[in-house]
Amino acid sequence: MDNNLQTATFGAGCFWCIDTAFRNVAGVESVRSGYAGGTIDNPTYQQICTGLTGHAEVVEIKFDERQVSFNTLLDMLFTLHDPTQLNRQGNDTGTQYRSVVFYHDMEQKYLTEQAIVRYQENHSDAIVTELSPAPTFYSAETYHQDYYAANQEQPYCSMLIGPKIAKFKSMFTAYLK
Repeated sequence: MDNNLQTATFGAGCFWCIDTAFRNVAGVESVRSGYAGGTIDNPTYQQICTGLTGHAEVVEIKFDERQVSFNTLLDMLFTLHDPTQLNRQGNDTGTQYRSVVFYHDMEQKYLTEQAIVRYQENHSDAIVTELSPAPTFYSAETYHQDYYAANQEQPYCSMLIGPKIAKFKSMFTAYLK
């Protein structure tokens, strides 16, 4: 086990987009789409889509802190989505699409608090990103993992994810694999 591997758990709307973005980052060893923060064990996609389970669509990122810092991952997160939209991102609405950072230790909590203050300067509306201790992470169904790679021509992917990933890559070129 590599002691330099850390875990970050982020929610920022549909997990397909942030899953795709973080897979491109040097120092990110793995990305898993899944669910966290709800009231039932082992939720399914159909269950969380009701908005009744309390789970958010999230990604669990395993990263090597020697290659990419948690702070850099936060910068990427706050660039990838609009943290001022409560329980939604664009047309995706419901608590499952909330902006959230599930922190794994007190340093991550502190760094996230600082990032929220830093990024608030860029927004006229209040940042509503939830900051909570990391709960149990439940991996999403296999077809959700690296969804964009297999479905780039699907309309949602080509119209929403493609442009976001292009912008992401142009902004974070120095951090890409």
